[in-house]
Amino acid sequence: MSRIYLLHKPYNVLCQFTDAQGRPTLADYLDVAGVYPAGRLDYDSEGLLLLTDDGALIHRISDPRHKLPKQYWIQVEGEPDQQALKALREGVTLNDGPTRPVRIRRLAQPEPPPRDPPVRYRASVPTTWLEIELREGRNRQVRRMTAHVGHPTLRLIRVGIGPWRLDGLPSGHWRSETVNVPRRMPARDTNRRPASSRKR
Repeated sequence: MSRIYLLHKPYNVLCQFTDAQGRPTLADYLDVAGVYPAGRLDYDSEGLLLLTDDGALIHRISDPRHKLPKQYWIQVEGEPDQQALKALREGVTLNDGPTRPVRIRRLAQPEPPPRDPPVRYRASVPTTWLEIELREGRNRQVRRMTAHVGHPTLRLIRVGIGPWRLDGLPSGHWRSETVNVPRRMPARDTNRRPASSRKR
């Protein structure tokens, strides 16, 4: 059994425990020795971050080959039409190549926690909340995808990673869970005969 820590990383907090420039880090919110993030979350993004001291668990969570889905709530500038949403669902071509198809839907009445500082409000420019799920993790991918279809992301909150969800965890708070991490079985000795076939 391993222990995993679910932290709701606030806005403008580095995804590391030290910073020579004195900026806010994970150490300001999680006082647990010997744990490391399983994956990253940008300085200007918020939401779920998983941490553990189990290297095998970190690998299972962060390795793209395991393809854990990640869900985000995003507030975008403007009101994306069906053509823009279809383009995101099917994948768009960024400067580092085409993205894989994603799941995306509008959020009718999201209730995200307040952000400090809040997103700059402009009466002349409406905004829209979307939920997007993807299984790849390029650098600032969600922001680049929405900008590509003409709707820059103003706020990004990661709400889920695989089976783990934010589930009302307040910004800056954390909780822990125990996890049973499957271990690789030892290689079979092909020179040994099965017990049922051995001579008596």
